Amino acid sequence: MNHFTLNNNVQIPSIGFGTWLLDGDKVIEPVKIALEKGYTHIDTAAIYKNEKEIGEVLKASNVDRSKLFITSKCWNTERGYEKTLAAFDQTLKDLQTDYLDLYLIHWPANETQFPENWAEINADTWRAIEEIYKSGRVKSIGVSNFNINHLEALLKTAEVKPMVNQIELHPGHSQPELVAFCKENDILVQAWSPLGSGRILENELIIKLAEKYNVSVGQVCINYCLSKGILPLPRSSSEKNIEGNLDSESFTLSAEDIKAIDDLPTEGFSGLNPSKVDF
Repeated sequence: MNHFTLNNNVQIPSIGFGTWLLDGDKVIEPVKIALEKGYTHIDTAAIYKNEKEIGEVLKASNVDRSKLFITSKCWNTERGYEKTLAAFDQTLKDLQTDYLDLYLIHWPANETQFPENWAEINADTWRAIEEIYKSGRVKSIGVSNFNINHLEALLKTAEVKPMVNQIELHPGHSQPELVAFCKENDILVQAWSPLGSGRILENELIIKLAEKYNVSVGQVCINYCLSKGILPLPRSSSEKNIEGNLDSESFTLSAEDIKAIDDLPTEGFSGLNPSKVDF
């Protein structure tokens, strides 16, 4: 598998296996299949309620821990310095590992919920994550769902620049301004829901491109992310799709086709605006 290189020179596999909505026992078989098919990059979060199950699968698989790239995230109820430190410790315990490869703030404290002190809350949470990073218990750190204003505020106080911003990104919701800001600041963009929660798979253009390149519609969406230097995190419970998603680097979308996807109207968007969510 190819890799991206983060701004601290850590290498990260270019396609990850997403586990959102695969809570509890539902995650066990898909992760087993993913490991068998060659995935080494597993993305989870405390709020997904599957860290314990993933930890058991990884332990039973006997895959060398050094060959794996494991990401988790600090949930919104655990923001703040002390709570973040405790949340990280719990994640390590649940995943049965003594370090993570990437740890993220899952959602920013935003200006709608916390109009007076959202930036301060994010800075306090980030300070804890920086401390974990400096301790060596996580190899890289970042954020998730941060808009440009959230990143700008964080960068003013951060001692360590985020290495990643994981955002919703797919055909029909490509967020070009945010992607450009991240690239300008050497922050790798990861795409959650790169298939648009499945809805984009029925898009006429994506279907035509899949026929043109003789690949699946999912592979078109994943390749679209990769073509823009974005790391996709597809999720699937289907063995065929799990395998196919990992093989999405076997063709190259033309510049014309990438532009056509760029120009799609909004489609498949979850509706979750990080500046307005209230959870």
